Amino acid sequence: MISTIIILLATAVFFAWGKIRSDIVALCSLIALLLMQTITPAEALSGFSNPVVIMMVGLFVVGGAIFQTGLAKTIGAKLLSLSGDNPTKLYFLVMIGTAGIGAFVSNTGTVALMLPIVVSMAASNGINASRLLMPLAFASSMGGMLTLIGTPPNLVIQEALEKNGYETLSFFSFLPSGLIVVTVGTLLLLPLSKWFLNGPKGQRDKSQDRVKGKSLTQLVSEYGLSNNLFRLRISTTSPILDKTLAEVNLRQKYNINILEVRRKEETQHRFLKTMKQHMAEPNTRLNAFDILYLSGSYEKIHEFASDYLLEILDQHDTEDNKSHSNKLDFYNIGIAEIVIMHTSELINQTVRDAGFRSKFDVNVLGIRRRSEYILKDLGEESIHAGDVLLVQGDWSNIERMKKDEKNWVLIGEPQAQAASVTLDYKAPIAAAIMILMIAMMVFDFIPVAPVTAVIIAAVLMVLLGCFRNVEAAYKTISWESIVLIAAMMPMSLALENTGASALVSATLVESLGAYGPMALMAGIYFTTSLMTMFISNTATAILLAPIAIQSATQIGISPTPFLFAVSIAASMCFASPFSTPPNALVMPAGRYTFMDYIKVGLPLQIIMGIVMVLVLPLLFPFN
Repeated sequence: MISTIIILLATAVFFAWGKIRSDIVALCSLIALLLMQTITPAEALSGFSNPVVIMMVGLFVVGGAIFQTGLAKTIGAKLLSLSGDNPTKLYFLVMIGTAGIGAFVSNTGTVALMLPIVVSMAASNGINASRLLMPLAFASSMGGMLTLIGTPPNLVIQEALEKNGYETLSFFSFLPSGLIVVTVGTLLLLPLSKWFLNGPKGQRDKSQDRVKGKSLTQLVSEYGLSNNLFRLRISTTSPILDKTLAEVNLRQKYNINILEVRRKEETQHRFLKTMKQHMAEPNTRLNAFDILYLSGSYEKIHEFASDYLLEILDQHDTEDNKSHSNKLDFYNIGIAEIVIMHTSELINQTVRDAGFRSKFDVNVLGIRRRSEYILKDLGEESIHAGDVLLVQGDWSNIERMKKDEKNWVLIGEPQAQAASVTLDYKAPIAAAIMILMIAMMVFDFIPVAPVTAVIIAAVLMVLLGCFRNVEAAYKTISWESIVLIAAMMPMSLALENTGASALVSATLVESLGAYGPMALMAGIYFTTSLMTMFISNTATAILLAPIAIQSATQIGISPTPFLFAVSIAASMCFASPFSTPPNALVMPAGRYTFMDYIKVGLPLQIIMGIVMVLVLPLLFPFN
């Protein structure tokens, strides 16, 4: 028992110190428990197969898909329209919305769904996401106190009451106390988040550090690609049907540059349709309803359209029948700049002779030579040392160009640029999957366990193309958070196996029994609150519920307020990142340290406890 308590205290100290990664500290703690033979190897590894941990993995993937498809940005924009540019209104909107969802969906699921939305909202509003993410996690736990199914400790105390012959609780028995919890927490977190959650000073987004060079939007603007961008749809009667681009000979005949061919899969259901971008290659054969993205003068474009019976699409009639302005998309095809080296073999060769298309399957869209931009008749233009060429091709082909360091230097990171492209045409699919997942988790008549619902949703997000590839889905998972939670879960088993938890709780409760029911309930509440910082809230509720009933029975009062104290204290644990999965979920995204949770969560946890000890006897009298 003593060794377990020492390991627990040492773990807490290292978490607070913050010099060693939290997942490494948790693993070292797990190894120490194994070496002391406090737990078996099977018990030590049980956290990695725990449904909550598996659910967290799946929810990271679901949340990543919501972000990757732009669904988070869309929802965030609609919510931002309600709050305007007022950060305080945005804060209240996040707190109330999250608590409302948390009343019916697990707090872990609530945070995973809301996290990408809140990050997008924060970015759009120009505020630090860390100001909102910890309140988001706390609000999900507070919302769980509004209904019977909101959080597992609620079900634990209902079972304890039923088992001991007391009146069972209804679905909304928790609503009065839950509303007080949400109100107190929301009002307290407003100043606490302003004072302590401003994000690490001088620290930038790592993803932005990887994407060096100009953004895709900057490149399009700089080279004027969208200034003379036209989209032409091929009709079923067009003479261009079944011809290749080489046969049409656009560049020489019309002085038009073709950027890409957009094609849809017509055999699929409209809702599940896919959009395919094709490189404008000489052997590309044109089909009916293909969309040609062309760059050239207005007169030449109209001449070409008239000669071949093509439909010019204005900015309100795109291939998706959606209303938005002409623009280039980079789902499959990207652009990047390369700088020609002085040692390059391409110097004095023409662009056509250089063989960019044959060797790397890319097109040259423009040349920047000092302050001059060359965009026409590129095939016959000679390449000079120091020229910057704008190339276009599949992202994988652009990435491949990095290997030829003798002839040029590729500016930027194509893989990171590709990852930043929003697959917005997949947003409806992501939304449908998200709604399906929530329905399976909320409605009891659907015989699917929550963890199963999350796994189904995560796999569907990958299979239906809400990620660029499977690797992109894996990258959305915060393995540090997963290892942290999985490695700390066996700590509760160690405390139970050694009898430490039972001894601590029984001693504290028995020592306060003589001071009256209010003092006893306070002892039960804060004992539960303390234990929840180190073991799961469900395990804490299971341990303390029978002690609470026994204590109330011994002094002849109703156990209901005592059990509510156990449930609320077990769920309202904010002073530790590993006390609940939501706290761990937001830790990497908000770049929080252990001390951030202490500074914000500990005052909130203590004040919440004082308020609830005073309020619970009014809601649920002792007699």
